[in-house]
Amino acid sequence: MAAASRAISLATVVEELLSEMAAAVRDGSAKLKFVFGSSAVQALDLVDRQSITLISSPSGRRVYQVLGSSGKTYTCLASCHYCSCPAFAFSVLRKSDSLLVRQASAPWGSRVSGEPPALLGRLRCKHLLAVYLSQVTSTCQQLSVSDKQLTDILLTEKTHEA
Repeated sequence: MAAASRAISLATVVEELLSEMAAAVRDGSAKLKFVFGSSAVQALDLVDRQSITLISSPSGRRVYQVLGSSGKTYTCLASCHYCSCPAFAFSVLRKSDSLLVRQASAPWGSRVSGEPPALLGRLRCKHLLAVYLSQVTSTCQQLSVSDKQLTDILLTEKTHEA
């Protein structure tokens, strides 16, 4: 029973990270890079270019679209921590890695793949990190569409992936 009460869900971790990210954004990108590795700089660039759009429908569904640096638009679902980009598919879905990579096997102070040690892990996807950063900085563009339009957007995305 005690173990169950200590279990922390991914949603809880993300909520805590979001609040800490807001402070890190105010303090500068060095803290974000320390925690999230090189994807932090790329995600901040996406936020600076206002590449994140929150698409919402009257039913309450919310989808984020991120215009990537390659010019391709990726769909992110912050509610379940998903991105349609190939890096997410490879790292998280195909390899069955966790969304957050924990560097527990590396001793503190050592370098793994040339990146600094992370306290909480590195987010695997710069697009999702950009979504979270745009949430905490309130820089996300907003687009309201009908439920049918949102369905069409998601179906179009799925058709392009196939």
